[in-house]
Amino acid sequence: MIDEFKKSIDTRLINGSDLAYIGDAYYELYVRCYLLHKGITKPNELHKLATKYVQAESHALIVDKLMDSFDSSELDVFHRGRNYNYRHHNKNGNMSQYLKSSGFEALIGYLYINNNYSRLEEIMGLSIKIIEDNLGEKNV
Repeated sequence: MIDEFKKSIDTRLINGSDLAYIGDAYYELYVRCYLLHKGITKPNELHKLATKYVQAESHALIVDKLMDSFDSSELDVFHRGRNYNYRHHNKNGNMSQYLKSSGFEALIGYLYINNNYSRLEEIMGLSIKIIEDNLGEKNV
């Protein structure tokens, strides 16, 4: 059923905020499944660690590391998400991080809706590595 829903969405026409909305949900689900796969099952620990992966600060770090690898269509989608006229931002991060995060989530949403799973998996795998490397540097 979800494939039928996805087929009806023209990613060239929907705004960056809508793409980010889908990308945020996909990314969050991916991280939660990944952490459960790693054997982290205590609810408080799971939530605390998942938050470190999904916060705007982490997404901004991912973008800083991966942006040079985005192709032209991916950059276009990232910019659509980043440049959307948001009227609010995450109270826990700065506006620059929030906008990078929104662009990143838009890209994830775009790849998911368009069934580009190989690129999606590549970006998700690199994202996890970037966050874990960063967490290791902070001794968390």
